[in-house]
Amino acid sequence: MDLWQLHIFCKVVELQSFSKAGEAVHLSQPTVSSHIKELEIHFGAQLIDRLARRAVPTKAGELLYRQARRLIALRDETESTMAEYLGRVKGRLIIGGSTIPGSYLLPQQVGFFCHKHPQVRIALKVADTSEILDGIAEGHIEAGVVGALSDDPRLLQHILTDDRLCLVVPERHPWAKRKNIDLASLTGEPFIIREFGSGTLRVIESKLKAQGHTLNAFNIVAEMGSTEAVRHGIKNGVGLSILSAIAVADEVGAGTLATLAIDELDLTRHFYLTRHKQRTPSPICRAFMEFLLAQYGIDDGSLGLAQKPVSHLNTSP
Repeated sequence: MDLWQLHIFCKVVELQSFSKAGEAVHLSQPTVSSHIKELEIHFGAQLIDRLARRAVPTKAGELLYRQARRLIALRDETESTMAEYLGRVKGRLIIGGSTIPGSYLLPQQVGFFCHKHPQVRIALKVADTSEILDGIAEGHIEAGVVGALSDDPRLLQHILTDDRLCLVVPERHPWAKRKNIDLASLTGEPFIIREFGSGTLRVIESKLKAQGHTLNAFNIVAEMGSTEAVRHGIKNGVGLSILSAIAVADEVGAGTLATLAIDELDLTRHFYLTRHKQRTPSPICRAFMEFLLAQYGIDDGSLGLAQKPVSHLNTSP
């Protein structure tokens, strides 16, 4: 067993495919299969079940995956620590972003950072808020930006920047020329929601609860797993929805969608820079967090922590 084999194994688990894992690590599928077989012989257990077109970890495989991710993270941390000692920002960093910051904010910042530090490789995982928070808590992701607060005591969150949610309607909707609408009118319209675990859905539920309402009052006709799917649903007449203004800016500019404020709801939300409370950030992670905070005008040059702590967590490193 070596770290390279564990890296290949993790790719198979994450991509659920031997062939896709081979493409990711530039190896043939038979070579990938051979490495997995060697690991299975080493541990004396089957690690991957081949189910139709998917490769799924067994219980033993799930356990190995968790441990392997920790070992790979430690390897990356070791490389960046040595690079820092030698006066370089170098190595690999895994960060996460929920749908909106991961798709619209972080790619640009990652590009700026990598241009400044060409020996850095950043892997950006984009998923719903719950998955990113779980990844940080379990150590698979070192830091991330999400659109909702967590009640997990292992996590430390700080406000990075703001976002504005708004009601989104198709261009031919009777409300398309309006600037605002009352909540009572909205509850009678067909409505699309994001999936459970979405930061956007969490914020909507929280804002409604603050006004004494719940989503039960809405005529929910569909639940969709991505912002892009919701956008297409709106344009194709499935229903209306509440989305980030950032996510629909191009469509609003093109005139295919329109946005409105909802009178009773303040739909401003925050994006939160999130890391593990107990784990010391690796040098490369600390450098990236400090860079990110500086990009948003937040002054904290020591440990990459913002000046505005949120939730019930303290700000000690």
